[in-house]
Amino acid sequence: MDTNTYESHLEYHYSKFWGPQVSHSIWSRGPGLAQTCNIYEYPPTQETNYWVYATSGMTPFREPILIELFLVSPQQTEIHIELLTVIADYHQSEAYIGLGDTVNFGRPWMPWSKCEFGLISLPYTYGPLLEQVHILKWEVQVLWLIPITREERDFKATSGLEALEERFEKKQFNYMDPLRASVAP
Repeated sequence: MDTNTYESHLEYHYSKFWGPQVSHSIWSRGPGLAQTCNIYEYPPTQETNYWVYATSGMTPFREPILIELFLVSPQQTEIHIELLTVIADYHQSEAYIGLGDTVNFGRPWMPWSKCEFGLISLPYTYGPLLEQVHILKWEVQVLWLIPITREERDFKATSGLEALEERFEKKQFNYMDPLRASVAP
């Protein structure tokens, strides 16, 4: 399979939602990290006031459904490229991650943030047009990596994903605020 063809199709799909990318990177500073995963970086547009970081090549092509992730950020920073690369590496070499799973960032999402975990969620703000795409012979599911706190992760573990998402909606939490308070007790 020509990975360049897959990447160009996915890049076109992403551009319909986020405009042209400003760059794409492969994080190469860690030994053994997912060298097959590109991270695309999309700057704010007239419609948005945030940066978007999205994977390309996160899932090995032997899987029936390919998972790609995106993360939104109030600022441009290379730490999101590293974070998505490490998650892709975990997905490729340790355990398949998918909708509803949580991942441990191993550090705050951004400086001074209480969000040290990520929730793999549906891309609610964009809907199924972003989430589901057919590229060549693969079904691709684009999911949203939402930074969450330890308390929110624990609440999801005890009360379930739906209960956590209901709290997000009820509290109208700002998913881009790195200093936001937890919605969980």
